[in-house]
Amino acid sequence: MIRKPTTTDSVLDEIHETRRETFERFGGDAKATLEDARQRQEAYGRPAWRAGEAGSSIPLEVEKAPPTAP
Repeated sequence: MIRKPTTTDSVLDEIHETRRETFERFGGDAKATLEDARQRQEAYGRPAWRAGEAGSSIPLEVEKAPPTAP
């Protein structure tokens, strides 16, 4: 039998329990769980990143270090 770790932090316990319930609701299917999360994000007007869509990547700006004195 696999023992689930318990903590003394009720917030962490609640997060872990919610994650387990969500995962079990989709029969352990990670892709279905992720798709549900994306649909909920979009329904609430939150940005949802999707791999492979045109323009879906956001270029990162790289700051250049100032030149050092010789």
